[in-house]
Amino acid sequence: MKIDPVIDTLLELDGSVLDQGGGYWIKIEARRTGISEAFPQGVRYSLTLHEPYGKRILGYDNAHQIKPPKKFKYAGRILTFDHKHRHASDHGVPYEFKDAQQLFNDFFADVDRILLELRTR
Repeated sequence: MKIDPVIDTLLELDGSVLDQGGGYWIKIEARRTGISEAFPQGVRYSLTLHEPYGKRILGYDNAHQIKPPKKFKYAGRILTFDHKHRHASDHGVPYEFKDAQQLFNDFFADVDRILLELRTR
């Protein structure tokens, strides 16, 4: 099994709330779990961006299983735990977890994009 050196950073950030200005904020949660089919990286995580009144507007997590989009019609559809919520009412789309560094890169790129869109309206 490949060792992911950034997993420890993710775990150290558990409980962190990061101010993004304008009332927007990020919450990071991460807890070690046993390695399993649901948590192959051995960590349960949730990275979320919230609007000023607390509503989640972006989230990356592995807290529950989701089905792939219905457009993929094949027998034995795989349920995945790693996924992202692209907006407040999104039930989640699969996210391919490669390692913790890529998770941070992808999440913060989406945060930057969303905040830029919100601030230029």
